[in-house]
Amino acid sequence: MGSFMMMGVIGLIVAGLINMFLHSTGLQFGISLLAVVIFAGLTAWDTQAIKEMYYGGDSYEMVHKKSIHGALRLYLDFINMFQAILMLTGSQRSN
Repeated sequence: MGSFMMMGVIGLIVAGLINMFLHSTGLQFGISLLAVVIFAGLTAWDTQAIKEMYYGGDSYEMVHKKSIHGALRLYLDFINMFQAILMLTGSQRSN
């Protein structure tokens, strides 16, 4: 599941680059909607990975490094999901 979500992130990047040239509001809405779904899936995947890392019997240093890495992964998932939700609910200003 995680590999499919990472392919989805790469697809979002490519679609975002294409939308930079097209300036399509419909495509931007679709990208934002897909981003929320993909990053929700990545959050679930990363949470399960952190849980499995916890059950692995490692030394204190390794557990400390893994906890920082896991927290960073979740932080990035939440930030990207929040940005996508803001793009979905944000209003367009026209001058």
